Amino acid sequence: MFRSPRAFSALALLLVLSPAVAAAQTAGAPQASSSQDAVRFRLPTLTVTAQKEAEDPQKLPVSVTAVPKDTIDNAAIHVVSDAAIFAPNTYFTEFSARKLSNPQFRGIGSSPASPGITTYIDGVPQLNVSSSSLELLDVNQIEFVRGPQGALFGRNTLGGLVNVTSARPSTSAWTGSFSVPFGNYGSWAVRGGASGPLVRDKVSLGVSFAEVDRDGFTVNDITGNDIDSRSAFSGKAQLMWVPNKAWEGRVIVSGERARDGDYSLNDVGALRANPFHAARDFEGRTDRDVLGTTILASRTGGPVTFSSTTGFVNWKTQDLTDLDYTPLPIIRRDNSEEDFQFTQEVRFASADSTAIQLSGNTRLRWQSGVFLFTQSYEQDAINSFSPFVVAPLAVSQHSPRAALDDFGLGLFGQGTVTVGTDLDLSAGARFDYESKKALLETFFDPLLAPPTQVDTDASFSNVSPQFSAQYRFQPDKAFYATVGRGYKAGGFNPASPAGAESYGEEHTWNVEGGVKTLWAGGRVSTTAAVFYIDWADLQLNVPNPAVPTQFYIANVGNAASKGVEFELAARAAPGLDLFSAVGYTHARFGEGSLSSGVNVEGNKIPNTPDYTTSLGVQYSRVFGQATVSGRADAVFYGSLQYNDQNSMSQDAYSLVNLRLGVTGRFLLGELVIRNALDTHYIPVAFPYPNFAPSGFVGEMGAPRTISVRTGVKF
Repeated sequence: MFRSPRAFSALALLLVLSPAVAAAQTAGAPQASSSQDAVRFRLPTLTVTAQKEAEDPQKLPVSVTAVPKDTIDNAAIHVVSDAAIFAPNTYFTEFSARKLSNPQFRGIGSSPASPGITTYIDGVPQLNVSSSSLELLDVNQIEFVRGPQGALFGRNTLGGLVNVTSARPSTSAWTGSFSVPFGNYGSWAVRGGASGPLVRDKVSLGVSFAEVDRDGFTVNDITGNDIDSRSAFSGKAQLMWVPNKAWEGRVIVSGERARDGDYSLNDVGALRANPFHAARDFEGRTDRDVLGTTILASRTGGPVTFSSTTGFVNWKTQDLTDLDYTPLPIIRRDNSEEDFQFTQEVRFASADSTAIQLSGNTRLRWQSGVFLFTQSYEQDAINSFSPFVVAPLAVSQHSPRAALDDFGLGLFGQGTVTVGTDLDLSAGARFDYESKKALLETFFDPLLAPPTQVDTDASFSNVSPQFSAQYRFQPDKAFYATVGRGYKAGGFNPASPAGAESYGEEHTWNVEGGVKTLWAGGRVSTTAAVFYIDWADLQLNVPNPAVPTQFYIANVGNAASKGVEFELAARAAPGLDLFSAVGYTHARFGEGSLSSGVNVEGNKIPNTPDYTTSLGVQYSRVFGQATVSGRADAVFYGSLQYNDQNSMSQDAYSLVNLRLGVTGRFLLGELVIRNALDTHYIPVAFPYPNFAPSGFVGEMGAPRTISVRTGVKF
């Protein structure tokens, strides 16, 4: 499985480190009582909201990987994609521009405007991926939920979802921290935050911020400048009100202002020969501004619980880049996008203690709700051609200038019947309706060809059912099986070849079975699953042959994906934790699938590694009032194809991350090394035959980075 020397080195590092830290713990730790050991040995209890209600993941018939706050802190995770190593069959394609972060689960991916895996931030879906990857501030947990979640979450979760939840402000005492990391590539940051009661046990406030900057990784050989620098300020504030035992309200306001350098794209062949170098006559920039407001309200304590989630998200981006990515002054692109979305969900559910008694040993729990949204998106992309490229004079092409408006409504419900104490049978469904309008324009200045305009609308509707069963053959061990349907609405492309302005719906059926177990008194957790996904009318991002670096969504045909997953977490001794996650995916286009007029039947679905394997170890020990911790993890990715025609690929590669931390009563320190073996790889690339000698342009993955953090906490 591991085909590179670096992969073997990474694996050997972890295998050597694990028994070493275990021996150190055994030799140096004081003996504790058996009752203390029983508590310290157990894995921490997790709670997820993978099905909208707080529940132990071991009791849910769904594949979910939870990354809690302790792991986020101990692994120095600052963006969602950093946490993906803990989830099998999970891969992110990310560009240097922050807005382009696309998750891929089990072969199902995303296009920016029509994601197949939707990110939820505090219950608010990010309808466009441009607002989904933000600096993690006061985050309590990240959940990677794999498999269609259409019965409860509806549209655009046919591959699953990423669920990010914020930590609640402290209600009893003020706590906080302030730290200053710095490292190679001129990186530095200032992070801080505090939370505590304004009125004890009634009103609490939490605030946090981060200023993060670094130089670029890639050098422009024409000017000697680095071109892909990053600089951003992020902030979050939340106010929580608990008027009584039944009601709770929270208002969360978050935002980010990013002012980054240019894309680091270059010919793939040139990057492999000379990594982190480019040659272009123009150096651009990528800007993004995001502002989100979330209002949460809930009532518990009666026979029926109530919750309301209201979300406002406004983002805008501008990227100015050398579109030919060569030393010649040929084409530049100035692309501006802006989006505003409003979402509202109201949900009712039976309380845990008031399930409906159907018979002597049969009980029913239920939930139902309504969801609506509106979204308004605008784009104006201007391609500027130098004289004598398309005409004797300089020419500007607006491709596209577009306005898209959406309205959607969803109705959902689910019931779970528990027979005795061992068997759960669940059934749920969601009805989605969506209405879309589009005004699409393309024109030249000066006028070289007649302008085109499309003013159109369409509506889509769907019912997404899901059925599952779970049987607990022992109190901490259970089998489960689930069958569900996933759905993505059709829509309109802001720009595309004539006749491809719209695309149709996409559907999947997913069949999954698995087993979830706890062993050794809660010290070891294992999860295994097998799945099969059948696609119809798969939506795929394909290149527009008439406009460089422009993509549009097309239905390319059928596809199928099948695979296995395995997860293990173990507390080998007090303070010593081990984890591993292994996934294998076989995802192929089906019979008769056509992409850009080419038969792709039997080809691998792009950006889907053959396998993902991660493993890691963490050891921590208390010395007086100080805690010293060390962590090492490695992730191995199988080979993947860059495009649907499978004409260029990335070989298997591995990454190793290391961390050493010291936390005292008031002071903290940390050393973090990412990509410790300095692996060179190109995680994302796409066809670019007009200007790239290899036929593809891509971006290098991040090189080895080293950072040191010092700070205070209270």
